[in-house]
Amino acid sequence: MAGDAKKLQPIIIKKVKKGGHAAHGGAWKIAYADFVTAMMAFFLLMWLLGSTTEGDKKGIAEYFQSPLKVAMLGGSGSGDSSSVVRGGGKDLTRETGQVKEGESTAKRASYTLRALKEEQRKAEKARLEQLKTKVEEVLAENPKLAALGGQIRLDMTKEGLRIQIVDEGNRPMFDSGSAVVKPYMRELLRELGNVLTEVPNRLTVEGHTDAQPFPGGDKGYSNWELSADRANASRRELVA
Repeated sequence: MAGDAKKLQPIIIKKVKKGGHAAHGGAWKIAYADFVTAMMAFFLLMWLLGSTTEGDKKGIAEYFQSPLKVAMLGGSGSGDSSSVVRGGGKDLTRETGQVKEGESTAKRASYTLRALKEEQRKAEKARLEQLKTKVEEVLAENPKLAALGGQIRLDMTKEGLRIQIVDEGNRPMFDSGSAVVKPYMRELLRELGNVLTEVPNRLTVEGHTDAQPFPGGDKGYSNWELSADRANASRRELVA
């Protein structure tokens, strides 16, 4: 009976099914590459901060605070540098910042403009001095005009060379109340016109009268109109 019991005892067999390992993803490689890149950038930043001078640090800080102003004006802050190399010095050990252009360029332009105006002023003065000498020579060479030398006055003013023809003695330019040039003054004005055409300057002609009220004539005609007519008559003789 005992042998029969052993024969009837159940036998349990466990079978384990073996399968292949699941495929591993590559996401960890991307994460690791990002970590390595971040660490490299961090250590690079630390090295730059340790080897950059104070002037460069200020310049970099101001650039990120107002990058548009620095890009347009070339920098105008505490990190300014006089280096001719744009952006700072040749290496990071120099105590220089971004190159400053705004103020220095404006100063150079201002100096250049003032120097140019000064040169023009000197050239203009020299040309007018030559004109004055030429007028004096013309008056001295012509006997008829030399007799009128006492009535001609030449002097330099802020406006340029002023030539005055004044009435002296019995040799007026015009009769009283008239805008007709006297014959002897006509020759003088034409000689002056020939000399004045040698310079490109503008010419201003002024006419004057005496203090006596205009005696008569057309209605509304006064010493103001007479002065204008005398100036116009002198202009016609200068360009004749």
